[in-house]
Amino acid sequence: MAEYCDIDWNGYRSTSSDEIPYMKSPPKNLTDVEAIAELKKTIKRKKENGTGTLDLKNPDDKFLLRFLRARKMDIDETYKLLTNYYSYRQRNREFFQTLSTSDTLVQQALFDGFPGVLENRDRKGRCVLTFLCYNWDHCNYSLEIIYKSLLFTMEKLLEEPENQMNGFVFVVDWTDFSFRQSTNMGPRTLRLMFEGLQDAFPARIKGVHFINQPWYVEAVLAIIKPFIKEKTKQKIYLHGTNLSTLHESVSKDVLPPELGGEGPSFNSMIWAEKMLRESTPPGTQDTPM
Repeated sequence: MAEYCDIDWNGYRSTSSDEIPYMKSPPKNLTDVEAIAELKKTIKRKKENGTGTLDLKNPDDKFLLRFLRARKMDIDETYKLLTNYYSYRQRNREFFQTLSTSDTLVQQALFDGFPGVLENRDRKGRCVLTFLCYNWDHCNYSLEIIYKSLLFTMEKLLEEPENQMNGFVFVVDWTDFSFRQSTNMGPRTLRLMFEGLQDAFPARIKGVHFINQPWYVEAVLAIIKPFIKEKTKQKIYLHGTNLSTLHESVSKDVLPPELGGEGPSFNSMIWAEKMLRESTPPGTQDTPM
C-alpha cells in the first residue's frame, strides 16, 4: 500500500511517498531543553523587532514542547504553528468560549464514541482514533459538537510524550451512514475543522482512513477540496469496502472486530468516562496580547 494517498477528485488514485519531493533540510539536532530555550528566544526576539505578534507570558515548558515535537524541533516552523494556534482561537472566539466538558452534548458525543480511542497503539507507535459514523445522533448534536469532543480528546492524549512524537491515525467507518445524516455535515464546520487540524493544532496526524464511504461522502470531500492543503490530501486514504488495504497501514491486531480487526471490542464508555474525570478545557495557556 502506498504511504500516502493523493486525491484525484474525479477518481481516486494512490501515490507512493517516494514520489513526493523532499523539500526541506533536517532541523537542528536539539535536545528538548535546548529547543525550548531557543523557541523562547525566538518569541522574544520577534516581539522586540516587530516581526512577530506572539506574546506569551510565562509559557509552560511542557506546553511549548508539544509544539516543538509536532514540528520535529524546527524552531521557525514551531513559531508559525504557535502563532496559528492562537490566531485560530481568536478568529473563532465564540466557538472556544463555549468549549466545555460540562456541555451535556459534548458528553453525549464522547459516550457515542466521537472519537473512540483504541486501547493499543499501532506497530509504528501511533495512537489510533476511531469514528463509527452510524452512531452519530445528528438530531441531538451537531458536527460542531463532535469537533469539540475531538479537540478535548486530542488535548488529553497530547499529555503523553509518545503521542506528541509518534502522532495519530484516524479510522472513519461510514457503514450505514445515511444521506440524511450527511446533510448535517455543514461546509462551515468542516472548514473550521480542517483549518484547525491542518495548521493550528500541535498534533502529528499521520493518516486519515475512510472505509465504506458512500458516494455522498465523497461528494462532500469534493466540496471542501479548496480548504484541504496538498500535504493533508496526501494523508487521506479512501479504502471503500477493501479492508485489506486498511490493515496494511493499521494492523488487524490493533483494530476492533467492528473494523475487521482482531483486537478488543470497541467500548466508547471507557474513554468517555476517563475524559470526563480528568479533562481540563483545551487552550487554557496564556493568550497573546
